[in-house]
Amino acid sequence: MRFFIEVSYNGKAYHGWQNQPNAISVQQVLEKALTVILRSDISVVGAGRTDAGVHASQMFAHFDFNEVFNINNIRYKLNSYLPKDIAVESIIEVNPDAHARFDALSRTYHYKISTSKNVFDYNLAYQLQLPLDVDAMNEACKILFDYSDFQCFSKSNTDVKTYNCVIKEAFWTQHDKALKFTITADRFLRNMVRAIVGTMVNIGLGKLKPNDLHNIIASKNRAEAGFSVPAHGLYLVEIVYPDSIRG
Repeated sequence: MRFFIEVSYNGKAYHGWQNQPNAISVQQVLEKALTVILRSDISVVGAGRTDAGVHASQMFAHFDFNEVFNINNIRYKLNSYLPKDIAVESIIEVNPDAHARFDALSRTYHYKISTSKNVFDYNLAYQLQLPLDVDAMNEACKILFDYSDFQCFSKSNTDVKTYNCVIKEAFWTQHDKALKFTITADRFLRNMVRAIVGTMVNIGLGKLKPNDLHNIIASKNRAEAGFSVPAHGLYLVEIVYPDSIRG
Protein backbone atom coordinates (compact mmCIF):
# COMPACT_ATOMS: atom_id res chain seq x y z
CA MET A 1 0.00 0.00 0.00
CA ARG A 2 1.14 3.53 -0.71
CA PHE A 3 0.64 6.49 1.59
CA PHE A 4 1.08 10.23 1.29
CA ILE A 5 2.46 11.86 4.42
CA GLU A 6 1.95 15.60 4.91
CA VAL A 7 4.57 17.34 7.03
CA SER A 8 5.46 20.85 8.13
CA TYR A 9 8.87 21.97 9.31
CA ASN A 10 11.01 24.86 10.41
CA GLY A 11 14.04 24.50 8.16
CA LYS A 12 16.56 26.41 10.25
CA ALA A 13 18.36 23.32 11.60
CA TYR A 14 18.34 21.35 8.32
CA HIS A 15 20.38 21.27 5.16
CA GLY A 16 17.21 21.24 3.08
CA TRP A 17 14.65 18.52 2.49
CA GLN A 18 16.73 16.01 0.53
CA ASN A 19 19.16 13.51 2.04
CA GLN A 20 22.76 14.75 2.10
CA PRO A 21 25.93 12.68 2.62
CA ASN A 22 27.40 14.88 5.36
CA ALA A 23 24.55 17.02 6.67
CA ILE A 24 21.20 16.48 8.37
CA SER A 25 18.06 16.80 6.24
CA VAL A 26 14.31 16.74 6.90
CA GLN A 27 13.96 13.62 4.75
CA GLN A 28 16.57 11.78 6.80
CA VAL A 29 14.87 12.59 10.11
CA LEU A 30 11.42 11.65 8.77
CA GLU A 31 12.63 8.34 7.33
CA LYS A 32 14.28 7.43 10.63
CA ALA A 33 11.07 8.21 12.53
CA LEU A 34 8.92 6.13 10.17
CA THR A 35 11.40 3.25 10.33
CA VAL A 36 11.35 3.24 14.14
CA ILE A 37 7.59 3.66 14.56
CA LEU A 38 6.55 1.23 11.80
CA ARG A 39 9.40 -1.20 12.62
CA SER A 40 10.28 -1.50 8.95
CA ASP A 41 12.88 0.11 6.72
CA ILE A 42 10.98 3.07 5.20
CA SER A 43 12.12 5.39 2.43
CA VAL A 44 10.10 8.43 1.36
CA VAL A 45 9.90 10.28 -1.97
CA GLY A 46 9.27 13.99 -1.55
CA ALA A 47 7.17 16.33 -3.68
CA GLY A 48 10.34 18.29 -4.34
CA ARG A 49 13.24 19.65 -2.39
CA THR A 50 13.65 22.79 -0.38
CA ASP A 51 17.06 24.38 0.13
CA ALA A 52 18.91 24.67 3.42
CA GLY A 53 17.05 26.92 5.83
CA VAL A 54 13.79 27.01 3.85
CA HIS A 55 10.57 26.22 5.76
CA ALA A 56 7.41 24.36 4.79
CA SER A 57 3.90 24.58 6.18
CA GLN A 58 2.90 21.86 3.70
CA MET A 59 5.22 19.30 2.19
CA PHE A 60 4.11 15.90 0.90
CA ALA A 61 6.06 12.68 0.47
CA HIS A 62 5.00 9.12 -0.31
CA PHE A 63 6.08 5.81 1.16
CA ASP A 64 5.07 2.16 0.80
CA PHE A 65 4.04 -0.10 3.67
CA ASN A 66 2.18 -3.38 3.33
CA GLU A 67 0.66 -3.78 6.77
CA VAL A 68 -2.59 -2.30 8.03
CA PHE A 69 -2.10 0.34 10.73
CA ASN A 70 -4.16 2.90 12.61
CA ILE A 71 -3.32 6.20 10.89
CA ASN A 72 -4.24 8.44 13.83
CA ASN A 73 -2.24 6.31 16.25
CA ILE A 74 0.84 6.28 14.01
CA ARG A 75 0.57 10.03 13.42
CA TYR A 76 0.50 10.59 17.20
CA LYS A 77 3.52 8.34 17.72
CA LEU A 78 5.46 10.03 14.92
CA ASN A 79 4.82 13.49 16.35
CA SER A 80 5.92 12.29 19.79
CA TYR A 81 9.13 10.88 18.32
CA LEU A 82 10.01 13.67 15.87
CA PRO A 83 11.92 16.78 16.99
CA LYS A 84 9.93 19.91 17.78
CA ASP A 85 10.68 21.51 14.39
CA ILE A 86 9.05 18.76 12.25
CA ALA A 87 5.37 17.80 12.47
CA VAL A 88 3.22 15.21 10.70
CA GLU A 89 -0.05 16.86 9.68
CA SER A 90 -1.75 13.88 8.03
CA ILE A 91 -1.25 10.43 6.50
CA ILE A 92 -3.44 9.47 3.54
CA GLU A 93 -3.75 6.15 1.73
CA VAL A 94 -3.48 6.69 -2.04
CA ASN A 95 -3.38 4.68 -5.26
CA PRO A 96 -0.36 2.35 -5.54
CA ASP A 97 0.99 4.39 -8.47
CA ALA A 98 0.39 7.85 -6.95
CA HIS A 99 3.60 9.90 -6.90
CA ALA A 100 4.26 12.80 -4.53
CA ARG A 101 6.48 14.60 -7.01
CA PHE A 102 5.18 13.78 -10.47
CA ASP A 103 1.45 13.98 -9.67
CA ALA A 104 1.64 17.47 -8.15
CA LEU A 105 -0.35 19.98 -10.20
CA SER A 106 1.05 23.10 -8.57
CA ARG A 107 3.18 24.38 -5.73
CA THR A 108 2.83 27.68 -3.87
CA TYR A 109 5.54 29.55 -2.00
CA HIS A 110 5.43 32.58 0.26
CA TYR A 111 8.38 34.88 0.85
CA LYS A 112 8.22 37.11 3.93
CA ILE A 113 9.96 40.45 4.36
CA SER A 114 9.87 42.40 7.63
CA THR A 115 10.16 46.12 6.89
CA SER A 116 11.03 47.09 10.46
CA LYS A 117 13.25 45.50 13.07
CA ASN A 118 11.28 42.66 14.62
CA VAL A 119 12.79 40.73 17.52
CA PHE A 120 10.29 37.88 17.12
CA ASP A 121 10.69 36.96 13.44
CA TYR A 122 14.33 37.83 12.74
CA ASN A 123 15.02 34.23 11.72
CA LEU A 124 11.64 33.69 10.02
CA ALA A 125 11.57 36.68 7.65
CA TYR A 126 14.07 38.76 5.68
CA GLN A 127 14.74 41.95 7.64
CA LEU A 128 14.85 44.82 5.15
CA GLN A 129 14.34 48.24 6.68
CA LEU A 130 14.33 50.22 3.44
CA PRO A 131 11.29 51.70 1.65
CA LEU A 132 10.04 49.48 -1.17
CA ASP A 133 7.73 50.50 -4.03
CA VAL A 134 5.21 47.66 -3.76
CA ASP A 135 3.20 48.94 -6.75
CA ALA A 136 6.29 48.70 -8.97
CA MET A 137 6.98 45.19 -7.65
CA ASN A 138 3.42 44.10 -8.46
CA GLU A 139 3.74 45.64 -11.93
CA ALA A 140 6.83 43.50 -12.45
CA CYS A 141 4.92 40.41 -11.29
CA LYS A 142 2.57 40.74 -14.27
CA ILE A 143 5.55 40.46 -16.64
CA LEU A 144 6.33 36.97 -15.32
CA PHE A 145 3.15 35.67 -16.98
CA ASP A 146 4.54 36.58 -20.42
CA TYR A 147 7.30 33.99 -20.17
CA SER A 148 7.87 30.29 -19.55
CA ASP A 149 11.68 29.97 -19.71
CA PHE A 150 13.13 31.14 -16.40
CA GLN A 151 16.75 30.09 -16.78
CA CYS A 152 17.84 33.53 -15.57
CA PHE A 153 16.46 32.71 -12.11
CA SER A 154 17.91 29.19 -11.89
CA LYS A 155 20.93 28.21 -9.86
CA SER A 156 23.89 27.77 -12.20
CA ASN A 157 25.08 24.27 -13.19
CA THR A 158 21.73 22.71 -12.35
CA ASP A 159 21.06 19.36 -13.99
CA VAL A 160 17.58 19.92 -15.45
CA LYS A 161 16.11 19.01 -18.83
CA THR A 162 14.10 22.20 -19.17
CA TYR A 163 13.91 25.64 -17.60
CA ASN A 164 10.25 26.01 -18.52
CA CYS A 165 7.73 26.68 -15.75
CA VAL A 166 4.12 27.82 -15.92
CA ILE A 167 3.58 30.58 -13.36
CA LYS A 168 -0.09 30.71 -12.33
CA GLU A 169 -0.02 33.56 -9.82
CA ALA A 170 2.53 36.05 -8.49
CA PHE A 171 1.79 39.08 -6.32
CA TRP A 172 2.88 41.11 -3.31
CA THR A 173 0.70 42.01 -0.34
CA GLN A 174 1.46 44.38 2.52
CA HIS A 175 0.43 43.65 6.10
CA ASP A 176 1.34 46.46 8.51
CA LYS A 177 5.15 46.27 8.71
CA ALA A 178 5.52 43.12 6.65
CA LEU A 179 5.47 42.22 2.97
CA LYS A 180 4.54 38.82 1.57
CA PHE A 181 5.22 37.51 -1.92
CA THR A 182 2.98 34.71 -3.18
CA ILE A 183 3.91 32.67 -6.22
CA THR A 184 2.29 29.53 -7.66
CA ALA A 185 3.62 27.44 -10.56
CA ASP A 186 3.51 23.91 -11.89
CA ARG A 187 7.19 23.51 -11.00
CA PHE A 188 10.13 25.58 -9.75
CA LEU A 189 13.82 25.63 -10.57
CA ARG A 190 16.48 25.54 -7.86
CA ASN A 191 16.79 28.95 -6.19
CA MET A 192 14.10 30.33 -8.53
CA VAL A 193 11.84 31.98 -5.96
CA ARG A 194 14.70 33.56 -4.03
CA ALA A 195 16.19 34.95 -7.25
CA ILE A 196 12.83 36.34 -8.36
CA VAL A 197 12.34 38.01 -4.97
CA GLY A 198 15.84 39.49 -5.07
CA THR A 199 15.11 40.94 -8.50
CA MET A 200 11.77 42.30 -7.26
CA VAL A 201 13.49 43.92 -4.27
CA ASN A 202 15.87 45.72 -6.64
CA ILE A 203 12.80 46.98 -8.53
CA GLY A 204 11.18 48.06 -5.26
CA LEU A 205 14.34 49.94 -4.29
CA GLY A 206 14.40 51.75 -7.65
CA LYS A 207 17.61 50.08 -8.82
CA LEU A 208 15.66 48.53 -11.72
CA LYS A 209 12.46 49.43 -13.52
CA PRO A 210 9.66 46.87 -13.90
CA ASN A 211 10.18 46.74 -17.69
CA ASP A 212 13.82 45.76 -17.13
CA LEU A 213 12.47 42.33 -16.24
CA HIS A 214 11.82 41.64 -19.93
CA ASN A 215 15.53 41.91 -20.78
CA ILE A 216 16.56 39.97 -17.67
CA ILE A 217 14.35 36.99 -18.51
CA ALA A 218 15.26 37.09 -22.21
CA SER A 219 18.98 37.01 -21.33
CA LYS A 220 18.67 33.53 -19.73
CA ASN A 221 21.66 34.64 -17.66
CA ARG A 222 21.61 34.28 -13.87
CA ALA A 223 24.09 37.15 -13.56
CA GLU A 224 21.54 39.55 -15.06
CA ALA A 225 18.93 38.82 -12.38
CA GLY A 226 18.95 40.10 -8.82
CA PHE A 227 20.59 38.71 -5.70
CA SER A 228 19.30 35.61 -3.95
CA VAL A 229 17.41 36.63 -0.82
CA PRO A 230 18.04 34.73 2.44
CA ALA A 231 16.51 31.26 2.72
CA HIS A 232 14.87 31.83 6.12
CA GLY A 233 12.16 34.04 4.60
CA LEU A 234 10.93 31.34 2.19
CA TYR A 235 8.04 28.96 2.89
CA LEU A 236 6.52 26.15 0.83
CA VAL A 237 2.86 26.56 1.75
CA GLU A 238 0.72 24.44 -0.59
CA ILE A 239 0.97 21.51 -3.00
CA VAL A 240 -2.10 20.63 -5.05
CA TYR A 241 -2.87 17.12 -6.33
CA PRO A 242 -5.68 15.72 -8.48
CA ASP A 243 -8.48 13.96 -6.59
CA SER A 244 -7.70 10.85 -8.62
CA ILE A 245 -4.65 9.98 -6.48
CA ARG A 246 -7.05 8.53 -3.92
CA GLY A 247 -8.69 6.25 -6.46
